[in-house]
Amino acid sequence: MENQELRHTEDPNKPHKPIEHDYAHHQDDPGPSPQAVKEKDINGAAIVLRWLIPLLVIALLIYWFVYKGAHS
Repeated sequence: MENQELRHTEDPNKPHKPIEHDYAHHQDDPGPSPQAVKEKDINGAAIVLRWLIPLLVIALLIYWFVYKGAHS
Protein backbone atom coordinates (compact mmCIF):
# COMPACT_ATOMS: atom_id res chain seq x y z
CA MET A 1 0.00 0.00 0.00
CA GLU A 2 1.39 3.39 -0.97
CA ASN A 3 1.30 6.49 1.13
CA GLN A 4 -0.61 9.10 -0.78
CA GLU A 5 -0.17 12.75 0.00
CA LEU A 6 -3.26 14.71 0.76
CA ARG A 7 -3.14 17.69 -1.56
CA HIS A 8 -5.15 20.83 -1.23
CA THR A 9 -7.24 21.10 -4.35
CA GLU A 10 -9.45 24.08 -4.82
CA ASP A 11 -11.56 24.73 -7.88
CA PRO A 12 -10.61 28.18 -9.23
CA ASN A 13 -14.07 28.56 -10.75
CA LYS A 14 -15.86 28.29 -7.42
CA PRO A 15 -16.33 31.43 -5.32
CA HIS A 16 -14.08 31.87 -2.31
CA LYS A 17 -15.27 30.98 1.16
CA PRO A 18 -16.73 33.91 3.06
CA ILE A 19 -14.82 35.55 5.90
CA GLU A 20 -15.11 33.50 9.08
CA HIS A 21 -17.05 35.10 11.95
CA ASP A 22 -17.95 32.06 14.05
CA TYR A 23 -14.93 29.76 14.14
CA ALA A 24 -16.41 27.32 16.65
CA HIS A 25 -19.41 26.70 14.41
CA HIS A 26 -17.28 25.95 11.32
CA GLN A 27 -14.22 24.52 13.06
CA ASP A 28 -14.00 21.49 10.77
CA ASP A 29 -13.85 23.64 7.59
CA PRO A 30 -13.27 27.31 8.45
CA GLY A 31 -13.00 30.20 6.04
CA PRO A 32 -10.30 32.88 6.29
CA SER A 33 -10.20 35.08 9.36
CA PRO A 34 -11.07 38.78 9.08
CA GLN A 35 -7.48 39.64 10.06
CA ALA A 36 -6.10 37.61 7.13
CA VAL A 37 -8.40 39.30 4.62
CA LYS A 38 -8.16 42.88 5.88
CA GLU A 39 -4.45 42.91 6.79
CA LYS A 40 -2.68 46.05 5.59
CA ASP A 41 0.60 45.70 3.75
CA ILE A 42 2.60 48.21 5.77
CA ASN A 43 6.13 46.90 5.19
CA GLY A 44 5.63 45.32 1.80
CA ALA A 45 8.18 45.19 -0.97
CA ALA A 46 5.82 46.40 -3.70
CA ILE A 47 6.96 50.03 -3.55
CA VAL A 48 10.63 49.09 -3.76
CA LEU A 49 10.08 46.58 -6.56
CA ARG A 50 7.97 49.07 -8.51
CA TRP A 51 11.04 51.32 -8.77
CA LEU A 52 13.82 48.74 -8.73
CA ILE A 53 12.72 46.52 -11.61
CA PRO A 54 12.30 49.31 -14.21
CA LEU A 55 15.62 50.88 -13.15
CA LEU A 56 17.38 47.53 -13.51
CA VAL A 57 15.81 46.96 -16.94
CA ILE A 58 16.90 50.41 -18.12
CA ALA A 59 20.42 49.94 -16.71
CA LEU A 60 20.76 46.54 -18.38
CA LEU A 61 19.51 47.93 -21.69
CA ILE A 62 22.04 50.75 -21.53
CA TYR A 63 24.79 48.26 -20.67
CA TRP A 64 23.71 45.99 -23.52
CA PHE A 65 23.69 48.82 -26.08
CA VAL A 66 27.13 50.06 -24.91
CA TYR A 67 28.60 46.55 -24.84
CA LYS A 68 27.12 45.62 -28.22
CA GLY A 69 28.18 48.99 -29.72
CA ALA A 70 31.75 48.59 -28.49
CA HIS A 71 32.16 45.13 -30.06
CA SER A 72 30.49 45.79 -33.42
